[in-house]
Amino acid sequence: MKRNDIRNIAIIAHVDHGKTTLVDELLKQSGVFRANQAVAERVMDSGDIERERGITILSKNTAVTYKDIKINIIDTPGHADFGGEVERVLKMVNGVILVVDAFEGSMPQTKFVLRKALELELPVIVCINKIDRPEARPAEVIDEVLELLMDLDASDAQLDCPFVFASARDGYALLNLEDEPKDMTPLFETIINSIPAPEGDPDAGTQVLISTIDYNEYVGRIGVGKVDNGSIRVNQEMVMVNHHNPEQCKKVKISKLYEFDGLNKVDVTEAGIGSIVAISGIADIHIGDTLCSPEHPEPIPFQKISEPTIAMHFLVNDSPLAGKEGKYVTSRHLRDRLFRELNTDVSLRVEETETTECFKVSGRGELHLSVLIENMRREGYEFAVSKAEVLYRTDEKGHRLEPMERAYIDVDDEYSGNVIQKLGERKGELINMSSNGSGSTRLEFLIPARGLIGYRGEFLTDTKGTGVLNTIFEGYGPYKGDIQYRKQGSLIAFEPGEAITYGLFNAQERGSLFIGPGEKVYAGMVIGQNGKAEDIELNVCKTKKLTNTRSSSADEALKLTPPRILSLEQCLEFIDTDELLEITPKSLRIRKKILDPTLRKRANFSK
Repeated sequence: MKRNDIRNIAIIAHVDHGKTTLVDELLKQSGVFRANQAVAERVMDSGDIERERGITILSKNTAVTYKDIKINIIDTPGHADFGGEVERVLKMVNGVILVVDAFEGSMPQTKFVLRKALELELPVIVCINKIDRPEARPAEVIDEVLELLMDLDASDAQLDCPFVFASARDGYALLNLEDEPKDMTPLFETIINSIPAPEGDPDAGTQVLISTIDYNEYVGRIGVGKVDNGSIRVNQEMVMVNHHNPEQCKKVKISKLYEFDGLNKVDVTEAGIGSIVAISGIADIHIGDTLCSPEHPEPIPFQKISEPTIAMHFLVNDSPLAGKEGKYVTSRHLRDRLFRELNTDVSLRVEETETTECFKVSGRGELHLSVLIENMRREGYEFAVSKAEVLYRTDEKGHRLEPMERAYIDVDDEYSGNVIQKLGERKGELINMSSNGSGSTRLEFLIPARGLIGYRGEFLTDTKGTGVLNTIFEGYGPYKGDIQYRKQGSLIAFEPGEAITYGLFNAQERGSLFIGPGEKVYAGMVIGQNGKAEDIELNVCKTKKLTNTRSSSADEALKLTPPRILSLEQCLEFIDTDELLEITPKSLRIRKKILDPTLRKRANFSK
């Protein structure tokens, strides 16, 4: 049976192609907001970091009504590090809207998310967005998308997909470029006509596959999924089974049931096939679990989420300044917070190590882990992290394999030589190089994931901020050899105290400083970057000795170069394998793992 009053769609795209803005307009034009209601831009990006960085991190559910048909919409992340979010929500929908920038065209993440949709045989609507851009080239972008569909072995039905042209910012969609812009009606109509209604057997046993987990301090874990067969109601007795864990068969009871309406969850007593529901009251519900009637406990197959490729160690902060700025500082606090993150983030792994003070946290990329670090920092946690390392594997013959990335780089012609040289040093292999005729070059590299660790900041400097770097996970390949991450050493504080202008003035001749006068330092803390390859210890707490002799210039003010204030990402890129980043709600401090200079020299000597 078909449920003709519902459509379930996911909006997928490369990062920054306008998915969330498009959802905003669909919400506005379907009457979700009052006519005079003040609505923030990108209303679906509810997290502070999402709003600040302009990226979607967690997929969001919403629903609009058009001509008495309920359209459940899932807004997904575009960044490769959050690809795990996209993979799993596609099981809840019956079709996707692929959003493509009318200027940038098909990008690496476009390929990734589209491949996932085609594998599940989902119909596609292609929305060419940002056609209001002066440099927009919608006709060429259509060709690029069709080529991409053919490269991904799309079926004839998928190749025959409808194209819609839109400006999400200005709030209109067109079926033909010559049409007069009005509103989003053409897109609404295309969704109703091209996305199939959900199908299922209302008389069969209940089956609900949990595709997303939400978390609420008051009700705990909330499972979100689509009703595939039967119906689900409050107080229903059910069993929880899992396709990848055949032994699991647990009796549970539905205590609360919600459906989505606009930006809200609405209490309902019952939901039928095709409905996307949120279920609370089951403490240990996980992504991939299927809720079934006790008479027919049959799990729905679920694709395993891609494994993490990168790891960091999260440690209790043990520096001399520990515990002065954070609210949560113990190993118990750190452990509870990291394991709580697993409630909502399926791509994350947290492992305990030999010591209770340290946890190994694995994720899909540097951005993935840096967002977790920033969230914890804002919540009042104080801890330290090590340099990111890739996760290796071994093949049947015992050879070492490492994660490889395919990097697509758009740079002005004048910077391409420098980029090729730098990535060559990081074991990158140039696969393709093409010019677009307007003074810029597109480079395609195959490079070890560890070769990109710490490179993004350097890349922006080398291209004067104009370069665009996109990467996508390619798979595991043979180990490419050692890579030197940093050619310059660190300037290290020699003794604890407060940094003095006189000491800093002498230190700045050796390199660039990260601190200014008046800041507290301790022995082993990194206070700057040396101009040469080796580490140097300096006393920045040294004061000027007073003497009887005076010269005409002796009392002139000492001029300090302003310090380089590093952001969290820049600190994570800068630290070397023998260093840690100390993170508190107020400060970011780079330090050596071994603070004592004698023990540090001994450890380096024994390597």
